[in-house]
Amino acid sequence: MKLKMGLIGLAAALLFAGTANAATMRVVVVETSDVAAYVKALEEGKALLKKKGSPAALHVWYGRFAGPDVGHVAVTIEYPSLEALAKDDNMMRSDAELSAWLAGLNKIRKIVSDSIYEELKP
Repeated sequence: MKLKMGLIGLAAALLFAGTANAATMRVVVVETSDVAAYVKALEEGKALLKKKGSPAALHVWYGRFAGPDVGHVAVTIEYPSLEALAKDDNMMRSDAELSAWLAGLNKIRKIVSDSIYEELKP
């Protein structure tokens, strides 16, 4: 919970720093004992997010040559801006269907890291 609140605070701070127009990517690295079930659950989530009007582009990666992260799954969620990410985060917390989906994910994964990256533009 502290991590989530910290990410929300970071998102808000960056929004007010004038960087809201840069493309933004959230990267969540997880451990899971059932990669296939996790990927299936993420596909269901992609459809749900699309139905809810989210602009997120979600991709799933398996760490094959990844140093200490070998065997971990990385999920990238791309947004057109930090503002779009913040709106989705609010939707995730307030929408019962999305909250239930996230609760189901938490049963089959352990989050190793959760980061936000911002696109650099010349």
